[in-house]
Amino acid sequence: MDRIKEKLLKKYSTTGPRYTSYPPATFFDTNFTNDEYEEKLIQSNNEYPQSISVYIHIPFCPQICHFCGCTTETGFTKPFLERYIDALIKEIEYVSKKIDSKRILTQVHWGGGTPNAISYKYIERVTKKLFEIFTFSKNYEMAIECNPAHLEFKHIELLKKFGFNRISLGIQDFRLDVLEGINRKPSKHPIKEIIKKISDEGFTGTNIDLVYGLPYQTPETFSDTVDKAIELDTDRIVTFSYAHVPSILPRQKILEKIGFPSSSEKAIMYETAYEKLVNAGYISIGMDHYSKPHDEFAIALKNKQLHRNFQGYCTRETTGQVYAFGASSISQLDSAYIQNIKNASQYINSIEKDNLAVLRGYSVNKDQKIIREIINSIMCNYYVEIKTIAKKYNLQASELYSLIKFKKDNLDDFIVDGILEFKDDIITVKESGRLFTRNIAMRFDPLIDQKVGSYSNTV
Repeated sequence: MDRIKEKLLKKYSTTGPRYTSYPPATFFDTNFTNDEYEEKLIQSNNEYPQSISVYIHIPFCPQICHFCGCTTETGFTKPFLERYIDALIKEIEYVSKKIDSKRILTQVHWGGGTPNAISYKYIERVTKKLFEIFTFSKNYEMAIECNPAHLEFKHIELLKKFGFNRISLGIQDFRLDVLEGINRKPSKHPIKEIIKKISDEGFTGTNIDLVYGLPYQTPETFSDTVDKAIELDTDRIVTFSYAHVPSILPRQKILEKIGFPSSSEKAIMYETAYEKLVNAGYISIGMDHYSKPHDEFAIALKNKQLHRNFQGYCTRETTGQVYAFGASSISQLDSAYIQNIKNASQYINSIEKDNLAVLRGYSVNKDQKIIREIINSIMCNYYVEIKTIAKKYNLQASELYSLIKFKKDNLDDFIVDGILEFKDDIITVKESGRLFTRNIAMRFDPLIDQKVGSYSNTV
């Protein structure tokens, strides 16, 4: 790493939000009620986007990975899982009655936990219910996160039969020492054969997830991991930065006994992955995604139409307001965020009793919607046209700056450091500044000084 990049790394290495929502989830309020959620559901029918995204959370794992930041549980029984799926379907039926039946469903995402570790009869029950209740777009996307340690070839056939068209494989790393260190089993079958089977079954897309910054990883070993990922030739490759927040996730403390790569080593891993993937023909998407040029993500980025939610990046075509089901899941409506109870047993009891299971939420005001749009544009498209956003909200550019308490010299250090351009109310993040997009986004966040909650390092 050159001295200039090393200097910038030290300068901008701080903690901050990942901005998967705005305001960040640390601001969600536990006084938010089931009744308020119902009001927001009805209100969402007259807001944008009009299309519907559905998120299904399966919080169960046969084995918990030490690094994982998701809400997961283990030791579940078949009768308990049956009750969970019953509750999930009951929640879907109740919430769907509040959603205008004329609206189109464009996206379904299954996350966890390990969605592919439960019986496939449950996956079929839930997908059948979704097709029964909602009107699906002709170009809908239905994706599921799969741990290859629990994936059989016959499972891929079943998922295609149920209506899925995209599979995301959580590989994290190909090295056994890294997987053992994070308490994760390796793939049951060769990844290359799994990916071939997915393609042969007619899935429209496959992506593999890698994580850098884990114990036992070095810049050299992660470089080899990226090479192996490129050889697999999938449509998308994701390189997530490990977020160490043991104050929120105590299970991560066990990894401290092994140790982690340094911030500069993590930056080298990021840069190596970026260079190798771009040289291999992939397009860099946001901070951590890469896609083939023909992929819809690459096309959306080119047209500055890339979007993002808690489930990851998406296009304007597939983006909908997110209606989330299951324990800990987060709905992302235009005017509110709503998170369900995290504990599966408590979630089931609440659904059985009250049809809903709200743990906390947040009502988003107009000013925050404007800030959210600016931050989303930075995080997704490396580009913001202030005048265009101002026009959307019937404001002058000067009024927008005043409203979000932003001064034009707020970005001077980024400009001097050559990682950003700011001209004619247009902000463009340079290629050299992509590592620092979270830092740039924080300059548009008037809530950042309140220091609510704990965040991971930005780089």
